[in-house]
Amino acid sequence: MRVAVLSGGRSSEHQISLNSGASVADGLRAAGHDVIPVLLERDGRWTRDGEEIELRAGGGLLNAEVAFPVLHGPFGEDGTVQGLLECLDVPYVGPGVLAAAVAIDKLIFKRVLAFHDIPQVEFCEAGEDGWREQAATMGLPLWVKPARLGSSVGISKVSSLDRGLDEAVELAHRHDPRVIVEAHGAGKEVECSVIGNEVPRTSPPGEIVAHADWYDYEAKYSEGGMDLIVPARIGEPETARVRELAARAFRAVDGSGLARCDFFVRESGEVLVNEMNTIPGFTSTSVFAKLFEADGLPYPELCDRLVQLALERYESNRRFRF
Repeated sequence: MRVAVLSGGRSSEHQISLNSGASVADGLRAAGHDVIPVLLERDGRWTRDGEEIELRAGGGLLNAEVAFPVLHGPFGEDGTVQGLLECLDVPYVGPGVLAAAVAIDKLIFKRVLAFHDIPQVEFCEAGEDGWREQAATMGLPLWVKPARLGSSVGISKVSSLDRGLDEAVELAHRHDPRVIVEAHGAGKEVECSVIGNEVPRTSPPGEIVAHADWYDYEAKYSEGGMDLIVPARIGEPETARVRELAARAFRAVDGSGLARCDFFVRESGEVLVNEMNTIPGFTSTSVFAKLFEADGLPYPELCDRLVQLALERYESNRRFRF
């Protein structure tokens, strides 16, 4: 099968996406697929082998049967590219427009979780009525984040309401007009991978041990910045709860294909959802893939399964008349 792997992108995660794209291409080739590498350049052009290409409805995507986006952050993981692929009538791996747009916006995602009674840390939106008073009730430290960025860009840890809160909001506003203020999520940082469409499959949870004050950009992407412990050092009830909540959050946003759900597991055993990435870092050594590898699903088989899920969703959606 011919699969167009879409990487690059216009966000700050351009190089991370390129690394994911190369790894996915290797995994697909190992599974027997023909791969067409397609780059979304920073200026918005789509290229193959350095040559600009035209995307048009009815012509597919370079005659590929499936597109496999590994575009992280804005302009790729937020529903924009997914909407383009819908218009082109191309089956594609990963979330649809709704799931991508909801999950990347931390404020909307957390409000959806609240509607579904899924436990999480307290939060408010900077600038909304009474937000300072609400933030003052959430304890310290607080975390201030752009609502729609990933990779810990623009995030600040605030240890005093009198010093640092306004500066943290100003920093986050440089990246996004929507800013979220969150209570501290004490406990172990645990992640769980999900694949599937209507019936999601969850991985064994893994525990993140960051070699830094917190799991920032350097800890995520620098060699030796973090360790992944699989399975996570939590009890059986907490493990079951993490997997249950990962599947519930996935269904709550109408997820499809894949996602990685992040949690805090407190010493009391309480499990809180932190956030969800609908196109997580996707190399053979990334957390998403390593968690499924621990569950007996090798990387090439994982890549192949995601292609099959894309085709299944495409055929299912085309049964409806719009």
